[in-house]
Amino acid sequence: MGTIPHEITIDILGRLSVKDLLRFKCVSKPWCSSIEDPYFIKLHLSHSLKTNTNHSLILRHREYHFFSVNCDSLETTHILNHPFGEPKKTIQILGSCNGLLALVNHNDSIFLWNPSTRESQVLTSNETEFASPSPWIWFYVSQCSSPSIYIARSTYYGFGYDPISDDYKLVRMVQSCGLDDEYFHSEAKVYSLRSNCWRRIKDVCFYLKFSREFGFLANNALHWMVFRTPESRNKELVGFDLESEEFRFLELPDCCLDEAFLIDIKAMGGDICLTATFRDFSNVDVWIMKEYGVKESWIKLISCYQPEFIPDSPFAVPLAFSKNGDKVLLLIAYKWCNWGSRSDNFVWYDLGSQRVEKVEIRGLPASFDVDLYVDSLVPLNSNALMINNEMPPEVMFSE
Repeated sequence: MGTIPHEITIDILGRLSVKDLLRFKCVSKPWCSSIEDPYFIKLHLSHSLKTNTNHSLILRHREYHFFSVNCDSLETTHILNHPFGEPKKTIQILGSCNGLLALVNHNDSIFLWNPSTRESQVLTSNETEFASPSPWIWFYVSQCSSPSIYIARSTYYGFGYDPISDDYKLVRMVQSCGLDDEYFHSEAKVYSLRSNCWRRIKDVCFYLKFSREFGFLANNALHWMVFRTPESRNKELVGFDLESEEFRFLELPDCCLDEAFLIDIKAMGGDICLTATFRDFSNVDVWIMKEYGVKESWIKLISCYQPEFIPDSPFAVPLAFSKNGDKVLLLIAYKWCNWGSRSDNFVWYDLGSQRVEKVEIRGLPASFDVDLYVDSLVPLNSNALMINNEMPPEVMFSE
């Protein structure tokens, strides 16, 4: 029996799951070398993104428990052992890109983590260059008879990939301000995985009013909802181009935003997706920006009415398209309001028939935050401090 040509072997391997590829590294040294080759890693990732395969949901329950759900089957949850270890402290996901997750804990320590390969890396520490007080506390000005000054600190993060420089970047924006307008400091920095260091960039031209928010990645840019002026009550969408490292405002659709009770905006299918839930919970509109930065390219993807749409559910958040693009996976969440013992769950929404199909997932926690990531072999910087999890596979992922 003749040997299979190398090109055909690579093509076959490129269609497999990361879990299978990690096992097949033990087949032979040539296979191990091929699977670890940077070209193959990019080939495998590109195939997963183009075919919408090897995607998973990552669920965060009770602020420190993590689970994954394979999007190809959506049958059961698998326990994930995150790199922060066992302490039951708050851990948040700053962003997800190409299989890498950026995490921050209660001490503001930041890790990059690939849940598929179980590699993680702690980022170099980065203090603000101005003396910044702790968030949301009172300060008394020494040698001054003036009343207390209330100083608030806001920190916004975003994580993404710049294909031009072939580099993963983490953005951190910090603002501290007082009610009397006499105290204001602002700082923006970017961390580069390639150089493993932080550097200061041009300061932001907008205002951050919440203690902590995380941006989303779409069209090679990171995005946040911010305020254009300190007096503004309406949030606006701003993007940060990861190549030019410049900020720009993007216009939202004319979709009665003033009447909406809740606005949720994120990426779906590579495009910016906006969900507007109206004050009387009568309907939910989902919009997609088909041409980046062009206001006229916003199209209404879904306009659904309740209770005909999803009975007794005020919040429906779109997450992903199905493989052939004819359905949308929605998170149905109850945690923002008092609805008794209702549990968060998922449904498929058929764009053609406008029908809803409930998704039954075993081991689903009652409430959770959810992010989407692609299973990949993307490595972390070997020159930086690496933390490799030595737990056996059965501990890392429950079957």
